[in-house]
Amino acid sequence: MFSFVQAQDIKPEAFTIDANYFYGSILRHNKDISHLITEHPKGLIISYNRKTFGDKRWQRAYNYPDWGVSFINHNSNNKALGDNYGLYAHLNFYFLKRNLLFRVSEGVVYNTNPFDIESNFKNNAYGSHVLLGTALLLNYSKENLFKDIGIQAGITLLHYSNANLKAPNTSTNTLAFNVGLNYKFQNEEIPKEYSTDSTGTKYTEPIKYNIVLRGGMNESDYLNLGQHPFFIVSAFADKRVSYKSSLQLGTDIFFSKFLEKEIEYLSAAFPNYNIKGDEDYKRVGIFVGHDLHFGKFAINTQIGYYVYYPYEFEGRIYQRLGFKYKVYKNIFSEVSLKSHGAKAEAVEFGLGIRL
Repeated sequence: MFSFVQAQDIKPEAFTIDANYFYGSILRHNKDISHLITEHPKGLIISYNRKTFGDKRWQRAYNYPDWGVSFINHNSNNKALGDNYGLYAHLNFYFLKRNLLFRVSEGVVYNTNPFDIESNFKNNAYGSHVLLGTALLLNYSKENLFKDIGIQAGITLLHYSNANLKAPNTSTNTLAFNVGLNYKFQNEEIPKEYSTDSTGTKYTEPIKYNIVLRGGMNESDYLNLGQHPFFIVSAFADKRVSYKSSLQLGTDIFFSKFLEKEIEYLSAAFPNYNIKGDEDYKRVGIFVGHDLHFGKFAINTQIGYYVYYPYEFEGRIYQRLGFKYKVYKNIFSEVSLKSHGAKAEAVEFGLGIRL
């Protein structure tokens, strides 16, 4: 039990808007996109940020972050690559007396000119109009320099990929400098102490056991093999070691039909690859993981190793980055990106139970 202490008239609906202009370069993370790195990309980030005031414990634990939405216009200055228009959800975290802002954003992006074998064969970065976007922003921000108007400047990293939903999918990463203005619609300061409870109180839970069913669609990197469903069965134990963190240990069984088609194709088209065609497309991995908790939400990171790996595909080590949401009691949903290093394999949609 705890109570709130409110020494000043704080309006919980307080929010800000900001706009950032950015200018940067596409990074050469893969030699196959060298022909797409020509001019410097530029664009605009427009954001709505809702303040938090500690009415929930996770807000106090993370120094009163903001949540919000952003629109990002990314002009690549390359006709073959096209332009990107994205809508993102984000969290802002504050440091150095709330002058340093770190933003994590995930969203859905529309690309104006994806790969087409006849009209745009040069764009091997994006195989579809719809992409997934990740935006990381680090800003030095000063609010209320002139009445309610402030300034900010920093660096931004923009990543675009369709997670092999449709080939090709080499993806791009843009590193940019940004500068902009912010406007605060409420002038109240967030208090240093808003509640009498302590977020430093030790918090643990006993070991719990989880089962997750994941699925989706993806495609081989070899063109015209089609999109195919995949299914994953995961089982793991987790241990809540603090209010913010849980540790995991478990196993995955992968049923990826696109690999079955790829094996069949390569065995017939490239006999020098020494692929017989009867290799098993299934894989089994073991993994360790971590959940970073934000109330009902969590950011999940995992790293795994294939212990059953009959067909060579992108190496034995894999990673997973996802978002979990507690739907009801011990039921949770999940959206995650599975990859091998910088190479994405699939976006996974999952439903799990924690026993």
